[in-house]
Amino acid sequence: MNNKKSNTVSASKVTLTELMLPSHSNFSGKIHGGYLLQLMDQIAFASASKYSGCYCVTASVDIVNFLNPIEIGELVTLKASVNYVGTSSMVVGIRVVSENIQTGKVKHCNSSYFTMVAKDEAGNTTKVPHLVLSNSEEVRRFFDSLRRINQKKNLIQLEEKFEHLSEESLASLKNHNVVVKL
Repeated sequence: MNNKKSNTVSASKVTLTELMLPSHSNFSGKIHGGYLLQLMDQIAFASASKYSGCYCVTASVDIVNFLNPIEIGELVTLKASVNYVGTSSMVVGIRVVSENIQTGKVKHCNSSYFTMVAKDEAGNTTKVPHLVLSNSEEVRRFFDSLRRINQKKNLIQLEEKFEHLSEESLASLKNHNVVVKL
């Protein structure tokens, strides 16, 4: 465990660049989303571990929208940094871009947020250093993470209260492409 009381966002920054090979492709000849998720999980681990000085595990992954396909032969660059810290958790922001080596064209492929949890040698959660925010962009990313965390908590509360078999809920399904036969 790292005994530092605080750490900076820049201490968590990690960049990973990899050439996309035919072995990384799916049936349509584009880079497989599962392979990209694997790379994202690796860089989230590296960023969180670098920041905290601890072994880290993935607790959750926020929405991953595949914005643009990645072609075989393109260079994919993933950039990650810690955007938010709790007691033992960290939100790692990840941006993925690809570059066509021949044309130099760069496209944004996706962005996502991985929540990582620091563990000690016994496998128990452990405290992470306080996050030092050094500029307005880091403050914005921290508040964005806080907003997503609060939205997730509110959604969980709504889901716990939602009665899916009520007459009102079942009646609302008429607006969707579904048939209910109970």
